[in-house]
Amino acid sequence: MRRFRKTFIRAGLEALYLSGAHVWLRPIFSGVGAIYTLHHVRPHRDADFQPNCHLEVTPDFLREMLSHLRDHDIEIITLDELHSRLVAKDFSRRFACFTFDDGYRDNRDFALPVMREFDAPFTIYVTSDFASGLGRLWWVTLERLVAKTDAIDIEIGGLSLQLDASTPAAKCVTFQRLHDWLRALPGEHDVRREISALCSRYDVDEASICRELCLSWDELRALSTEPLISIGAHSISHCNLAKQTEETARIEIADSRARIENELQRPVLHMAYPYGDRAAASQREFVLAAASGYKTAVTTRPGMIFAESADHLTALSRVSLNGHYQDARVLPVLTSGAATAMWNGFRRIDAA
Repeated sequence: MRRFRKTFIRAGLEALYLSGAHVWLRPIFSGVGAIYTLHHVRPHRDADFQPNCHLEVTPDFLREMLSHLRDHDIEIITLDELHSRLVAKDFSRRFACFTFDDGYRDNRDFALPVMREFDAPFTIYVTSDFASGLGRLWWVTLERLVAKTDAIDIEIGGLSLQLDASTPAAKCVTFQRLHDWLRALPGEHDVRREISALCSRYDVDEASICRELCLSWDELRALSTEPLISIGAHSISHCNLAKQTEETARIEIADSRARIENELQRPVLHMAYPYGDRAAASQREFVLAAASGYKTAVTTRPGMIFAESADHLTALSRVSLNGHYQDARVLPVLTSGAATAMWNGFRRIDAA
């Protein structure tokens, strides 16, 4: 099913490009700008089994994107500037914002040098538990679990199962089944319990993964002086906020900001909801973010920024730079707004 979805999206992007439909849709759906979502930026890996590769792009693809924006006179601005323009209704020039979720070390090592080439500002949304070295990147842990074994023994829904992981194709199927099951569990403690049990059974050191991949507070303090970088919040634990009680969600949203401000001694005025889709962030979370004092908060609901987005500053859509579609032909389609318009049923704003 996931493979079909990826093939369907790729075909749609190619159809929009080859037909030229993105050109005539651009005046209607490109909006006043866009916020782009990234996670990892690092060189291409050759492994056959990479189920999380949609979360990473290469430095060369990032460079292609920045060149495309420059060639089309699209200004790359900070989230503070985006907020100011939306409030003032200053849309004299189209803009783009770049945002990186989670706080990975490769944002410093591989993204920053490319962004410097273009004098392009960007925001890193930090999960405070990740910066403390205490968080759990369960999706990475799951990838490593499946990668190291030929079969996974698991109980799901009262049934004892042995899932095949003997080939790269089988590993992909097993990973996706386990990923979807974990995302559907009632609470974050359920996810941690199941992942920890699997790590114990298959000898995976889940605690070390966060320290291996994520920027520490010391590294973030050094980065926070970089003129191109601003730091935003991405909750305390990277939990699904919509599944939490209102009080827990409020703490995750407000206290993550307080922790980052305390560690970096700098104001934190922007946030990203973990996962960020409809199942993870909606009206309650949008209200909590506004009440916590954030200027903006972003989802992962696909969409461009329009003048009407000023009425939904804590429910802003973004455009994913997805590792599955690192093709220069995708870039004019993404910046035209055609792809996100079709995904959204041609709605301009998705903030309900």
